[in-house]
Amino acid sequence: MSVLVGLIVMLGMLVIVPAGLRLLGDPAFDRIRRLWPLFAVPGAVALWLPRGTTATALACCYALGALLLAAHAPWRLARTRSIRPAEIALLTALVTPSVAALALVAERAGHELFGFGLGILALTVPHFHFAGFAAALVAGLVCRGADRPAGRFAALSVPLGTLLVLVGYFVGDRAELAGAVVLTAGMWTVALLTWRTARDGRDRVTRVLLATSAVVLVATMVLALSWALGEATGLPHPTLTWMAATHGLGNALGFALCSLLAWRRIQDRTHPEGRTA
Repeated sequence: MSVLVGLIVMLGMLVIVPAGLRLLGDPAFDRIRRLWPLFAVPGAVALWLPRGTTATALACCYALGALLLAAHAPWRLARTRSIRPAEIALLTALVTPSVAALALVAERAGHELFGFGLGILALTVPHFHFAGFAAALVAGLVCRGADRPAGRFAALSVPLGTLLVLVGYFVGDRAELAGAVVLTAGMWTVALLTWRTARDGRDRVTRVLLATSAVVLVATMVLALSWALGEATGLPHPTLTWMAATHGLGNALGFALCSLLAWRRIQDRTHPEGRTA
């Protein structure tokens, strides 16, 4: 499982985050996007080293980049003065990699942060790259493209569900289940709106990418909900290894990567110079 999780995290660090920043269409992020490999490459290397000083130092490099990205959230809020649902989702996307980075530093140092074991910390890293950054970003993009009640619900419920899941780590399994329910509702709404977008006269490749992300998202969130329900009630549920191989891999490749590729194609066709409205 550790090899698979490491590969998924590398995808998040090296591909998903910089691709997502590009989709924001905000020149304020150009510099950190260009510098991102200086932070992400050491973080990726840290995944494959034995726990210890070197791995921790490299993880700290990634944490620095994640914190610089998170610092853009209040700056963007002060600049735009907008608390529209789409903007809340995008601000959430900017902050969540820092949670992943904190977990990475602690795990590479062999430190059980806040009482969480090293295995849980290792899984927190991909969770907040994909269920955090990618999910919130796509929810924000979907809301921009469909500024109606369903889009606004998706843009608000995905950040709220992510926050509730994080709180559930500290409060207990039932609180985490509540967060999973909210997050699943939001993600299924994202899937529905993505499916509708795929039917709106896009080119074939974009339609396939959008449809794939929508279908995979529905399936992976069923798994997430079943795992959270099992943890809270004791009912049979998938193991963490099985979740990494299905839910984790599906979200990384089927949802996040396909979604970002599709939205990049949509933006390129809508704004040939690479700018968003």
